[in-house]
Amino acid sequence: MLQEWLRGVQHLYHSVEWRPSEQPSSYADEEGPKHWPESRFTYVMKLKQAALRAARRLWADYILFVDSDNLLTNRLVLTDMIAENLTIVAPMLESKSLYSNFWCGMTPQGYYRRTPDYIPIRKWKRHGCFAVPMVHSTYLLDLRRKASKALAAHPPHAHYPFLLDDIMTFAFSASEAGVQMYVCNKDHYGYLPVPLKQHQTMEEEEESFTHTLTEALIAYTMEPSPYMHTVSKEAGKIGFDEIFLINLKRRPDRRRRMLSSLAALGISSTLTEAVDGKALNSSQLLAMGIDMLPGYKDPYSGRVLTRGEIGCFLSHYNIWKQVVQQNLQQVLVLEDDVRFEPRFRSRLVAIMGDTQRSLLDWDLIYVGRKQLQGKEPESWVKGVRNLVHPGYSYWTLGYMLSLQGAKKLLQVEPLKKMLPVDEFLPIMFNKHPEAEYLQHFEPRDLQAFSVQPLLLFPTHYTGEPGYFSDTETSTIWDDESVETDWDRGGARKRHGQDAEDVPVTLSPAHVEMPPFSSNTDEL
Repeated sequence: MLQEWLRGVQHLYHSVEWRPSEQPSSYADEEGPKHWPESRFTYVMKLKQAALRAARRLWADYILFVDSDNLLTNRLVLTDMIAENLTIVAPMLESKSLYSNFWCGMTPQGYYRRTPDYIPIRKWKRHGCFAVPMVHSTYLLDLRRKASKALAAHPPHAHYPFLLDDIMTFAFSASEAGVQMYVCNKDHYGYLPVPLKQHQTMEEEEESFTHTLTEALIAYTMEPSPYMHTVSKEAGKIGFDEIFLINLKRRPDRRRRMLSSLAALGISSTLTEAVDGKALNSSQLLAMGIDMLPGYKDPYSGRVLTRGEIGCFLSHYNIWKQVVQQNLQQVLVLEDDVRFEPRFRSRLVAIMGDTQRSLLDWDLIYVGRKQLQGKEPESWVKGVRNLVHPGYSYWTLGYMLSLQGAKKLLQVEPLKKMLPVDEFLPIMFNKHPEAEYLQHFEPRDLQAFSVQPLLLFPTHYTGEPGYFSDTETSTIWDDESVETDWDRGGARKRHGQDAEDVPVTLSPAHVEMPPFSSNTDEL
């Protein structure tokens, strides 16, 4: 791949050195592909030193080191780092967790130490360029400076006291040379994957990088280089009869992002055009027999149903009808504003396998939702790992639906007594707190479950840059002249996870936590 890319771009560079090496393909003392014995550290250190020598030989002003699994998404990253006029400076990279490409503290043994400075920098509570004891993965060296001549990746400094490690060795070299390292977070520059543990596999590393890619696609459009021939990952429906992706025609940005993310995950979907509530008029609603549930009011803003919420409900309703009409046994429904958790595909496949082996009778399984605090803790499903009995929940980010479940949802004729779809679903499995709403729907015997930990979350929350709700920002259902923007004004509803929200309580039981958890610390 690299050789093919070089053939197309080498004319753009002053000098290109190509040193292919097929051997060694492994290290004699390694215990697996993710194990780092001293021989592996030494090999990487020698590679970096060779690059440093080559840059000095060419009288290069700068050298930029970038690990091959880092994604630089800001086209100005090199310009910005040069403008800082520092000997060693790294653009801060982000990941799903707090992990990044810098340390703020170091123990006497040379290992990472948590300090109060780290999180404010990592979360952009403080902006600027900060002196730190360690940067790694992606960083720029200014070779014009006299002090840079003493920097070396290999061999380790004569006084180096720690276990052999390429990033620790270079940081010690910089310290002994009197060169301060800096990390810069004045802008968003890119992404890097969370390191895997020694026992993990190459397949898990591929999943980790795929997740990094899907995270980057939320904010950036990325395409493979035109100088390379790329083979698309073989896409499948991972055991579902169909995977529906709901998308408004006027939101091509979300459509492109989701299709790219699903392609990276190797998932094939059917694009389903969402019903645009803003385009619906009163006569159309009347013709479809749509009426609002008597007495319904939004629990936070006190408003009635919006046209956007009607469009959202109809988008899901049309899929339920399609499931029944085509006799689809099990489907996955996805909205277009979701972000995928690490190992989304393999974890979802594993849960599906468990439900089949346990002969679980299910109608609907949430893959992503907003968990609300209920009177009773959510209990684990016996015989199925990572599945709970859900309480009152918001959001329809993604869910699995069976043919039987679709029939149950249609059977109660919800268009005649409509409320938001994420309020309707808890009614159907008898977990809605408003008894007044429950009496309008019989039977309420939907067999609903939820994946836990969740596999989908929103791409943006209320108040964040880039957040926009097509359901909340609309007009009320029976009067086109009354606009709604309560959500943006601070109402806490289905697209917001607020600090005041109390996390759901789970009854004590074993849960298989994935290697990549949203609780993962920076290391």
